[in-house]
Amino acid sequence: MKLAEALQERADLNRKIAELRRRIANNILVQEGEEPAEKPEELIAELDGAVARLEELMAAINRTNGRTKAGGRTLTEIIARKDALTLKLSVYKEAVETAGQSTYRARGTEIRVKSLVKAAELQKQADAMAREIRELDNLLQETNWKTKLIGTAD
Repeated sequence: MKLAEALQERADLNRKIAELRRRIANNILVQEGEEPAEKPEELIAELDGAVARLEELMAAINRTNGRTKAGGRTLTEIIARKDALTLKLSVYKEAVETAGQSTYRARGTEIRVKSLVKAAELQKQADAMAREIRELDNLLQETNWKTKLIGTAD
């Protein structure tokens, strides 16, 4: 199994577990004398299997990400860089938006507001971060499809 396939299966399992959570909650209580639409015991058994598979996949994905290198860094390091840049970029985007706001005064006696940073410079930095994020994402995607998952029965 390729790493990309494991990531897709992990996403599917997370959706399935969320759905099972909802279905269990909807079928755990019934009015006396009524039957649930689905048997909670069967749903819980299905949940247990999905969570066990998810645990196996997560361990294998983490093991693979820690041992696989691309561009001189492990996938774990690349993911950490991408996540950190994504967080930083969101702050920069907010700062650019705020710095770019114009304040109009109706009268000369009103308080003037000015930006302490140059929106254009922040935008250049934000653009560079967005480009690096795209490049890291492309590298991850390419590597995920080329890399065999380490340590699963598949």
